[in-house]
Amino acid sequence: MKIVRKLVDSVKPNFSKGAKFEKLHYFFEAFETFLFVPETTTKNGVHVRDAMDLKRTMFVVIIAMIPCLLFGIWNTGAQHYLAYGIESSFVENILFGLKKVLPIIIVSYVAGLSVEFAFSAIYKHPLSEGYLVTGLLIPLTMPASIPLWMVALGAIFCTLLGKEIFGGTGMNFMNPALLARAFMFFAFPAYMSGDIWTDLSPEGSQSVVDAFSGATNLVKFDKDYHLLPSAYQMFMGFEQGSIGETSVLACLIGAFILIVTGVGSWRIIVSVFLGGYLMGLLLNFLAPADNLLHAMHTPAHYHWLMGSFAFGAIFMATDPVSAAQTEKGKFIYGFFIGIIIVILRVFNPAYPEAVMLGILLLNVFAPIIDYFVIEQHIKSRIKNA
Repeated sequence: MKIVRKLVDSVKPNFSKGAKFEKLHYFFEAFETFLFVPETTTKNGVHVRDAMDLKRTMFVVIIAMIPCLLFGIWNTGAQHYLAYGIESSFVENILFGLKKVLPIIIVSYVAGLSVEFAFSAIYKHPLSEGYLVTGLLIPLTMPASIPLWMVALGAIFCTLLGKEIFGGTGMNFMNPALLARAFMFFAFPAYMSGDIWTDLSPEGSQSVVDAFSGATNLVKFDKDYHLLPSAYQMFMGFEQGSIGETSVLACLIGAFILIVTGVGSWRIIVSVFLGGYLMGLLLNFLAPADNLLHAMHTPAHYHWLMGSFAFGAIFMATDPVSAAQTEKGKFIYGFFIGIIIVILRVFNPAYPEAVMLGILLLNVFAPIIDYFVIEQHIKSRIKNA
């Protein structure tokens, strides 16, 4: 790394104030801090110092998402060959998955970072590592068959209107990756609904495998939850769906990494699962006895296994910017996310994947939750004083 450090230091003066490439100063600074720990330090006032800065936080989240990404790549290939009735090896599944998934990731990063670079140059503010996570979250929430131009549009939308317009990283009140998914869902519902195609023909039209791909589990359970695969299959993720959301096991591995490192809030994760489970139990109790096929009869723990429940609870709801900040508020915030997800799934068949809307709704209410938690704490302290 000493050679790289010397090389960076040799070109650094060209990007300083008044130099030839002054306008690209923040681009260079972002690249430098990506490679090395920032050399700037606080000079006055009282500061809380911690080894976990923004760069380390973002990289931990990326590492936590790698199990979901790797499984999604394999599963994309496995579902493709299964649709055609072709036996495939592990390597063949991986190669096909890479061919489908890598372009989506590349387009997501290029489109989103282009917006961030443009805003940095225009408004002369530093670039942060925030989009490194958003740029990977967006592909993981997309079906493998999504057209690349749609991915670019979604990435631009969430970066421009979901973050930069509010002041950049740390100023957004909603999760940018979820805003991208929401935009894609309402703008292009045929590509983002519960009927996710396994593959597309070279000409871009729906191929012969459409009959196989049919409906995902979120569509099946609304008609008859008995049509769902086994709990083991859903837990492992051997099913169709968005690239990184099908495997609960891979999500739990990521949760373990986030919790152990202190990056993700275990309070939010646990409360989302708890809220969803208790609401599922309540609906089981209230389910109509004369209609055993009703979605209310779906076993409560199945909601954990279907769709993006685990992925949303672990990687989306725990966003430190848009989530609740107080300790008690995190429990309330996560609990209501779980409740709303199950309610929307059961009673709104037009939109069975309710994780996105549940989290975005509580993103809006997170400041209010924190406000009342703090007010209650202040009143309690005054009373006991």
